[in-house]
Amino acid sequence: MNTAQTAINAIQKADRSDLNKIIAAVKLQQTFLAKTSARTFSIGDAVQFTGRGGRKVIGTVNKVNPKTIIVDSPSQGRWNITASMLTSLEA
Repeated sequence: MNTAQTAINAIQKADRSDLNKIIAAVKLQQTFLAKTSARTFSIGDAVQFTGRGGRKVIGTVNKVNPKTIIVDSPSQGRWNITASMLTSLEA
């Protein structure tokens, strides 16, 4: 059995107290992943992501926040994006 299925099985058997602990752990891990991802970008980096309606948006990093990145796209404006949704165009 994989890790996700094991976690799901444990959640299904958990009581309220255990669920609260699981929720706290999930939120903590999401914050860790978002901050780790945000640290990989710098101002001026060329990035892309999939925007509203499935459109591909290409832009430049304007500001790096702890969990999000502000991206300026010349044709589609300014976006505040979760860092994990971005892909670097510089390779």
